[in-house]
Amino acid sequence: MNRQPHAWRAALVGGAWLLVTTAACRNDAPAPVETRAPASEAHMVARSGLAMGSSLTLMAWTSADDPANRAFDAVFAEFNRLDALMSVWKPGSDIVRLNEAAGQHPVPVSRETTEALTAARQASEWTGGKFDVTFGALSDVWKFDQDQDDSIPSAAAIAARIGLIDYRKLQFDEQAGTAYLARKGMRVHLGGIGKGLAVDHAVSLLREAGLKNFSIQAGGDLYVAGKHGDRSWRLGIADPRAPDGAVFARVELEDSTFSTSGDYERFFLKDGVRYHHIIDPSTGQPARLSRSVTILSKRALLADGLSTGVFLLGPEKGMALIEQLPDVEGVIVGADNQVHVSSGLQGKLEIVHEPTPGT
Repeated sequence: MNRQPHAWRAALVGGAWLLVTTAACRNDAPAPVETRAPASEAHMVARSGLAMGSSLTLMAWTSADDPANRAFDAVFAEFNRLDALMSVWKPGSDIVRLNEAAGQHPVPVSRETTEALTAARQASEWTGGKFDVTFGALSDVWKFDQDQDDSIPSAAAIAARIGLIDYRKLQFDEQAGTAYLARKGMRVHLGGIGKGLAVDHAVSLLREAGLKNFSIQAGGDLYVAGKHGDRSWRLGIADPRAPDGAVFARVELEDSTFSTSGDYERFFLKDGVRYHHIIDPSTGQPARLSRSVTILSKRALLADGLSTGVFLLGPEKGMALIEQLPDVEGVIVGADNQVHVSSGLQGKLEIVHEPTPGT
């Protein structure tokens, strides 16, 4: 079995290109060792844990540990609160109730869930329906969540559900605070956008706490604010086929989101074919045009949805979309292993080496 669950998609890079690797984010990894500096001297305060089913790592460059740690507590609490609203696994969540009432009646949903659904609708429109949160109709046919069993569903099983995927039949009323799935059997799954919303909320919480230089990494969604010490934050893009989690490209950023979707985070190999969790809603099969997509923007919610949508569109259509959107940049590794870089990153992105070939 060639499974690589929860492999990191975007690595945070410190002062000397030191990478936060997969090992640092495993559920059984030891907590970071606290190093105390003089109270007046700025230093790094860090916290790692599990939230929304993946690793959450917080870092702040500050001279005051206690306010930073209180802010970190608030961020973990906010992730848990949003997960309770948007999870497909937690009984009573907005999404569970929405799915249970499909084809029957609207259900009340929180302001936060409406915010995520609104952003999802925008991403669907931009990508011509390639990004579609109603792909949840296939989520128990292709099992890549907590239930991953490395099975390939039959064509009949896919055909029975694919007609239930249509974002236009997901209706929501922001004023009334309700949402409705128009057909019985439809299901929403916010796995492609929910963490982005949580990261945006975390940014607000850390700024409200007075922190100016910090990073938030939730799975493949990352935001960096201000600087890392006396320089910009350095970020690396994971090589989709490197066995050791190496990066193939690096970039320096401030006050920006960095979101990566790849076919190497949740996958299995069978008979020389890679099956992964990013499903094309038009075919019901794992998308085959890209290996990874990294989106840079000001909002994590936007970047999260776009990284998945552009992955599904593929390099040609995906890069055309990136170039049309203001304040959005991107890096695409195509199925042919070729690297495509948006115009705004030309001269800023350092290609360390060509991505590793392989299946």
